[in-house]
Amino acid sequence: MQAWLDTLLHFLALPQYGLSSLFLVSFISATLLPLGSEPALFGLLKLNPDLFWPAIMVATLGNTLGGAVDWWMGWGAHRAADHYRHSAHHLRVLGWLERLGPKACLLSWLPIFGDPLCAVAGWLRLPFWPCVGWMLVGKFLRYVAMSLTLLQIFPG
Repeated sequence: MQAWLDTLLHFLALPQYGLSSLFLVSFISATLLPLGSEPALFGLLKLNPDLFWPAIMVATLGNTLGGAVDWWMGWGAHRAADHYRHSAHHLRVLGWLERLGPKACLLSWLPIFGDPLCAVAGWLRLPFWPCVGWMLVGKFLRYVAMSLTLLQIFPG
């Protein structure tokens, strides 16, 4: 079993497969599914340190596109959630998001809160491309900070 797992991990870590696997994991983890892309990124960087910037870019792109899917899901769910519009908490959160506008998507990198935030931005019909731009910035900064920190904590 260990030999099979080692072979699989080696195969997935190869640059031609590692980046595509990282993209897929990053994309899925940005949707509302509970999956983290950080371990995949860290593992790829430990096995292929020369792929630091390509891996950061691939993870950022996959995670941002997943956030964009969240935005579209929220946009499509707008009518289905109309009956929740009048709760005090809902109105307070909506007021905060409407004041911040697309800049609120900068917080899309936050665990638990970030992915639903992208969906709520779509539900509020905040402008798509500015939201995606702010998602991109937040997710990029998270991946750079997380990768540099983990590589310092767990060197070679």
